[in-house]
Amino acid sequence: MRAHGTKELWLDALRADAAAFRAVAGEADLTAVVPTCPDWTVLNLVHHLGGVYRWVRGHASRGVTSAPDPGSRRHDYPGAEETLDWFDEEAKGLIELLDALDPNMPAWNWAPQAKIALFWHRRMAHETAVHRWDIQMSQGMAEPLNDHLAADGVTEVLDSWLPAGRRKGPTDRYGVVHLTAPEEGQEWFIRLRGEGIALLDTDTLLDADGPDTRVHASGQASDLMLALWGRIGFDSLEVSGDESLLASLRTG
Repeated sequence: MRAHGTKELWLDALRADAAAFRAVAGEADLTAVVPTCPDWTVLNLVHHLGGVYRWVRGHASRGVTSAPDPGSRRHDYPGAEETLDWFDEEAKGLIELLDALDPNMPAWNWAPQAKIALFWHRRMAHETAVHRWDIQMSQGMAEPLNDHLAADGVTEVLDSWLPAGRRKGPTDRYGVVHLTAPEEGQEWFIRLRGEGIALLDTDTLLDADGPDTRVHASGQASDLMLALWGRIGFDSLEVSGDESLLASLRTG
């Protein structure tokens, strides 16, 4: 299934969610717990997102498809008093870099996707959207993800994260999962084969899988994406069939 976005859409989403994230961080107690990120405080979350921005800035513009040196990812962060200014610099630098990059320029990524810079426009939009939701949850006021963006976020989990082996759920299940986001007119069929996983075209026949090995889950695209990322339970969706299969799709 094709990505549901463009460089401009993902950059606009990144700008909006980074600004919303920063607005909450500027008002929050940095020692407050982030309930959707176990053992993290708001300060840890700001460090994490700013650190991701710093790492992507360091390698996305190299113009090569080889992986960056594993030692290039830094884990040094500023103290609490300097953190927000540091985050502002990292966010501004990332947005300026991605805006300037040719989306078809060669660029490494860790997924079974085309090795071009556009991967990182998409990835940073979704990384920021989920963490914007996280930081708002720390203040008890989370707004849903943009449903059009979230529909692409569901696809990203299914076409990038899970095929790359970045699954948090069980890897011993077999069956077919059907996800639908009716308001976005989107649906996804996923075949589970133990450690293997495949995102199917919607017109692919579901050949040998019996009805007892299928599950259908439907909801807002925001809820689907947040459930796949482990932020909310699958019980937030309308589910029929073998609900236990859904856990195999979690990446967070």
